[in-house]
Amino acid sequence: MQMAELNSEYLGVSQQQLMECAGYGTATQIIQQINKQKLDKKIVVVSGPGRNGGDGFATARHLAAAGYQVRVFLVGRETDIHDQSARNQLTAVKSMTDSIQFESIADSALLRPFKGGAIVDAVVGTGIKGELRQPLLGAVRMINRSEGFKVAIDLPSGLDSDSGEPHGDAVKADLTVCLHKKKQGLDRSHDYVGELVILPIGIPAEAETYAGPGDYKVLWKPRPFNSRKGDFGRLLVIGGSENFTGAPAYAALAASKMGTDLVYVASPEQTANIIASYSPDLITIKLQGQHVNTKSIETLEPWVKKSDAIIIGPGIGLHEETAEAVWKLISLVESQMKPLVLDADALKVYGRRRRKFKTPTVLTPHTGEFAAITQRKVSEDIQIREESTVQLAKEVEATVILKGAIDVIADSVHVKRARSGTPFMTVGGTGDALTGMVGSLLAQHVDPFRASTAAAFLNGLAGELLIRDGAPTITTSRLVEYIQEAMKYCIQGPPYTPTRPESMANQSA
Repeated sequence: MQMAELNSEYLGVSQQQLMECAGYGTATQIIQQINKQKLDKKIVVVSGPGRNGGDGFATARHLAAAGYQVRVFLVGRETDIHDQSARNQLTAVKSMTDSIQFESIADSALLRPFKGGAIVDAVVGTGIKGELRQPLLGAVRMINRSEGFKVAIDLPSGLDSDSGEPHGDAVKADLTVCLHKKKQGLDRSHDYVGELVILPIGIPAEAETYAGPGDYKVLWKPRPFNSRKGDFGRLLVIGGSENFTGAPAYAALAASKMGTDLVYVASPEQTANIIASYSPDLITIKLQGQHVNTKSIETLEPWVKKSDAIIIGPGIGLHEETAEAVWKLISLVESQMKPLVLDADALKVYGRRRRKFKTPTVLTPHTGEFAAITQRKVSEDIQIREESTVQLAKEVEATVILKGAIDVIADSVHVKRARSGTPFMTVGGTGDALTGMVGSLLAQHVDPFRASTAAAFLNGLAGELLIRDGAPTITTSRLVEYIQEAMKYCIQGPPYTPTRPESMANQSA
């Protein structure tokens, strides 16, 4: 839900608009119940300090505007409300001094059973972690002790949206007005949910069809104070050859920008020396020979064991010995059950005798590489491309990113599109950066499909932000520098609206 809301805002439908729709729709449902059951027209709304509380404030406004007597209790202090949309709703509620009675209760000891024909639960929503604490716990208990028809907004406060189990205590509602889509835990908790109504609130279908800031924001976690080196992943990049030094370097640099603690680049000795000169951030492993070969396996085995994820392929070449080494490396990684990203020439090697993978794997082909793997031409039609990507993902039991103007990301269950980016990103190396970003998230123990979706969006967004800042063209080295800007955009919200892909395409035309 958080992902859908953030992506919706990126598409131009603000949190304020969604909150308005939630408030109006919930108020309509309550009015229907009051008329149907001939309930007292005095209504109590109990709101917490989060976005669920903001939905409660909006509901209170619409009920008061319809002529009902409304009393609003904020469980907590006004300074506890950090979401701007919820603060705006509270400001409106407090200005309605003739039609709404407002009271803030920060101490749970002051809570008493509420009195009303309908009691609206807007204490906490889907974002709850762990058991409820005071004063929110006291509010949940007091709602359960109160007499009146109990209406929960989105889900009963204290109920886990996934498991349906209470976090210690949860509201036992008579009616649950679930926003946007049904949370899976609601099917397992009829004693708490009561009657269930699904309420559309205006989230565009594209907010879930296409990747957006929410796909990365839900993965991001602040680092604990006592974090140690390696806690946020160790990534091994295997690639490079006498002719290609940039590809593994770009993948490794992109991974380091994404927050991986340690990034190792294993390349033939001369190639590794050149890569080491690009940046002091890169740790190079020097392999014997002009290109990766079977003799490299013994050197690489301890590094595979100590890494959290492995990338094979950027700039690796297609020498006969290299192709044999790629297959042995795949088997080595599988024996260690480490997440794997297969890219570039390694994909062509894999396509010669493809099989199912035995470890979590991501394939990152462009159209030509995809055709080499599947032995068939790739359609330009996005729907057919999507179907082909899903089919390949199922056949090889991996996550597949089919790169293009619109990327398609699929595993055996899920599929999503990513349309961030600009036409200027056709330069060599941007795909290597994407590979490094996927590998970084895998090394941080992110699910392969989510890692691929978030990385595909961030890679394109970095290009958008670079062009927006006035760059006339894109180079991959500059793109890598903008990865952290894209991450910040997703975590903190947009400092400005980047140019949409459609308008950029018009500019280039």
